[in-house]
Formats: sequence, C-alpha cells, structure tokens
Amino acid sequence: MLVTFSTAYGALAGLLLPRAVYKLAVPANESWRSRCPAGHPAQAWLGLPHCKPCATEKQNRLGTRGWYGPSTPVASLITAVVCGVLAYRTGPRPELAIWLLLTPILALAAWIDSTVHRLPDVLTLPLTAATLPLLGTALLFPNADGSWPTALSGALALGGGYFMLFLISPRSLGFGDVKLAVTLGAVLGWHGWPTLALGTITGQLLAAAYGLGLIALRKAHPKTAIPYGPFLIGGSLAAMITR
Repeated sequence: MLVTFSTAYGALAGLLLPRAVYKLAVPANESWRSRCPAGHPAQAWLGLPHCKPCATEKQNRLGTRGWYGPSTPVASLITAVVCGVLAYRTGPRPELAIWLLLTPILALAAWIDSTVHRLPDVLTLPLTAATLPLLGTALLFPNADGSWPTALSGALALGGGYFMLFLISPRSLGFGDVKLAVTLGAVLGWHGWPTLALGTITGQLLAAAYGLGLIALRKAHPKTAIPYGPFLIGGSLAAMITR
C-alpha cells in the first residue's frame, strides 16, 4: 500500500512539472516565462501545461492543440517510478515523507539544468535551507533510520568540495551545482559516509560517461560544458536505492 500510494503521488506530482519547466527553463539573464508559446498569459505555476485560448483557436499556429512544454506523460512516469522505488527501499519511516517531498523538486531542477544548463535560485535556495531542518524533524519519530550529524557533515563536505571545484573551474561548474551539492550531501549523509561516497562517485562517473559519449559522437569537445545537476541527482538516487 505504501509503494502504491507513493507511486500515485509521484505520478500526480509529475503532471505538474512540465508547466514549471517551461516557465523556469530560460537563460540566466531572463526572467521566467509568463506567457505560453503563442503569447497568451500563463501566470499560474500549478496545473497542466495547457493553454485554452490556443486549443480553441480555429487555426492553431503551433499545431499543439494547446499543449506546450516538455512531455507530461514522461515527467509523470519518471517521478512515479522514482517515488515508488524510494518507498520500497525506505519503508514506513519518517524520512520517506522527505524523499517524496524532494523528488519532484529535484526532478524539476534536473530537467531545467539539462535544458538550459542552469539551476535557478528559486529551487536551489529553498532546498539548501530546508533539507537539514526537515531531516531534523524526522528524528522526532522513533523509527527514523539515519544520522542528522552525518547529514550535516555530508552537506558541508559535498558542498565544500564542489565549491572548491567551482573556484578552480567556474566555467565548467556553476554555483547552482554547489548549492545542489549541499542538499544532496545532506540526503546522502543521512544514510552514512559509505552512501555519501557512493553517490558522489556515481554522479561523477555518470557525468564523465556522458561527456565522453558526446566527444565520441563528435557532438562536443573536451572543454564543452555539460549540465552536472542531472548526474548529481541520478548518482544520489542510485546510491540511496543500492545502499
């Protein structure tokens, strides 16, 4: 029942992601989008990425029947699977509520980063500020399975490590990755240092494999910047599942 509920929650949460991706996936010097591709107002953040004026026009210039943004079914499937797997792996523990809360936000961040190579502050700053306090509330329950001090140490270690990489090579690593690393360090550190190490290494290997693949296909060169956010998140997820 827990896995079923979590999967359904993930599917519903995923339905809301494409609209937010469309609004936030803009270059760093631009504000988020407030209109649909055809120019109609699209102020709301919640809801399906569908424009009624576009759908009711006799001749839809875009040929989308009013739908815009990334694929809604794909987003829903991804978050449903991730939430279901985390529920199966975590079980009925208080930290599962935190994982379910973070999953759609991290999926949104990964999608935006893969699209425009940036992680907006409107996502990373709340994650950085809220993750450790949320994990602290999990300790109020007797069946919590984690360590808050290690989560704090993990946040400082992974965030500090990526901050050093940012100082060394700011063109290949954004400061948004540093803020994301603080959040993921706390999540991985909750499960202990081995999980933190596994998640960090896996994320780096995934990013390296992706970069080498692009070079092999002649779609990039060794100095081409790649989005690190999806690989940091993917590596962390893999570590949490296989720990």
